[in-house]
Amino acid sequence: MARTRFAPDRGLSARMGLTMGLLAVLYVVLIGAIALAGFGWVLGVVIGLGALWLQWFFSDKLALSAMGAHEVSPADEPELHAMIDRLCALADMPKPRVAVADADLPNAFAAGRSPDRAVVCVTRGIQRRLDDRELEAVLSHELSHVAHRDVLVMTVASVVGVLAGIMTRMLLWTGLMRGGRNNNAAVMVLVVMIVAAVVYAVSFLLTRLLSRYRELAADRAGAILTGQPSTLASALTKISGEMAKIPRKDLRQAEAYNAFFFVPAMTGKVDIASLFASHPPLQKRLDQLNRISVELGQE
Repeated sequence: MARTRFAPDRGLSARMGLTMGLLAVLYVVLIGAIALAGFGWVLGVVIGLGALWLQWFFSDKLALSAMGAHEVSPADEPELHAMIDRLCALADMPKPRVAVADADLPNAFAAGRSPDRAVVCVTRGIQRRLDDRELEAVLSHELSHVAHRDVLVMTVASVVGVLAGIMTRMLLWTGLMRGGRNNNAAVMVLVVMIVAAVVYAVSFLLTRLLSRYRELAADRAGAILTGQPSTLASALTKISGEMAKIPRKDLRQAEAYNAFFFVPAMTGKVDIASLFASHPPLQKRLDQLNRISVELGQE
């Protein structure tokens, strides 16, 4: 964690370390399976390092582009910059770049590989729906992600799942090309595809578990920094309620980025998939904020 006044979280640090270690093992297993299938270590390593490099250096730009967001200067958004200036001074941390997405979806997210390279983005929808105190509470939540460096871990963690998906498609195409001439090659490709599918499933589960915990950690750290957990609870309740008013088409388009959002873009469907949600249940987040209010001596 970077040296800031955000409350440290040993549980989050331990989970990030464990997740990265297990994902490294999965990566080695995937590359090894590809090599044993006759595709060579070089191909796997090149693709793996290429995917990691892209995510490492361009994750912030990719996130902003996906949301149709753009960076804004203090002259463009003086009030937004003033909020982040105050919070960064309070937390004693570098100020990230500031961006705004021209979307009605009420949300916010942080991206970037380090506190010095981070960007915090809010949508027009969240600016319209929250008052200044609520928006500042949300920004404190997002800045805690930057300070804890869990944005970086989530970005790197997603590489293994992406890589497994790329490898599966590539091997499927190669297997179809070879299958007619070499049955053994087709069998090996099938085995590697199964390994890739398992790696993807395990990496998906690991990143979801980490994502759910890191949201609770950011709620806690952000609320303690500002001393206003009830304000963050108000913002959470208001945004969650407003999600129901967003067109389903817009929600489906944004669901791919749920792991980085303040509140997930949910279509309202409740099924077994909720067990693998990127965020903890709303009530669990509100209960935690209520406990923090009690600890701080607030009603």
